[in-house]
Amino acid sequence: MKKFLWLIFFTSNIIGIHAQAIKKHERLAHTFSIVARDEKTGEMAVGVQSHYFNVGTAVPWGEAGVGVVATQAFVNRSFGPRGLELMKQGKSPQEALDILIQADTGREVRQVALLDTFGRVATHTGKNCIVFAGQKNGPNFSVQANMMLNDKVIPAMELAWKNNAFQPLAERVVEVMKAAQVAGGDIRGQQSAALLVVNPRSTGKSWQDRVMDLRVEDNKQPIKELERLVKISRAYDHMDKGDLLMEKNDMKGAMEEYNASMRLNPSNFEMQYWTAITLANNKHVDKAVELLQKIYVKDPNWRELTKRLPKCGLLTVTPAEFQKLVK
Repeated sequence: MKKFLWLIFFTSNIIGIHAQAIKKHERLAHTFSIVARDEKTGEMAVGVQSHYFNVGTAVPWGEAGVGVVATQAFVNRSFGPRGLELMKQGKSPQEALDILIQADTGREVRQVALLDTFGRVATHTGKNCIVFAGQKNGPNFSVQANMMLNDKVIPAMELAWKNNAFQPLAERVVEVMKAAQVAGGDIRGQQSAALLVVNPRSTGKSWQDRVMDLRVEDNKQPIKELERLVKISRAYDHMDKGDLLMEKNDMKGAMEEYNASMRLNPSNFEMQYWTAITLANNKHVDKAVELLQKIYVKDPNWRELTKRLPKCGLLTVTPAEFQKLVK
């Protein structure tokens, strides 16, 4: 705690501001980030990496049908929910940003970017943000960074955004973050990363409106780990689609989705196991047995789990079929 308070006091003196401008609950998330919108799907995202623990709880904010916000440097967390609320009221990103900055006595140590459902962006980098600091934006994106090793990070991020237009939004954002790191990244190194993707329109059910909400809290290579998590998330998306197709008796389509899921994450027994159980429940017992036997060889606990499923209604097969599944 003493070290943290000393760091605030020391840094405040260096950048020539009053210590009172920085509240004790505000975090020093010096970092690089991107806010972006997929012009094809309308999805909006924030990607961020920092040499700071748990950066995903401070920098990225988003709401389906409204927009996204990245608030960093000496983080003013209120910029996230307040920025979203102002855009929800009909303010443009620039109008919302002007309101946020005008009322903030610590504005010169803030860095913030806002993006709305139209792909409009507004950014601010305070004059006392630690070099190398700045931003670059255009339609549907903004990249921003502070405390970077060099001045090549932001141009590298912009180039990566433009060169990866063929990628889905989540993967495209990860490519931008990878480019930032290759160019030099945070002068202190790496520690945590996060990715938030929201839908273009609200369903009225907030728990369904986040396409991805992934965090790497503490890792020597957080962007690499985040990239792995994106792949796993896509694998589960395929699995869910397979379940829906199975409910519609589209066996061919379901198996295509299940196979796509397992190709993306071949070492995940969970994914293979529930695919097998879904097959069994839909009278494709032989295919289920084939998958289950491979899993049982690796870990017999999955066989024991299968024995417990009928009681809770998750496995609905005949006694003879059940014996085949647990043999």
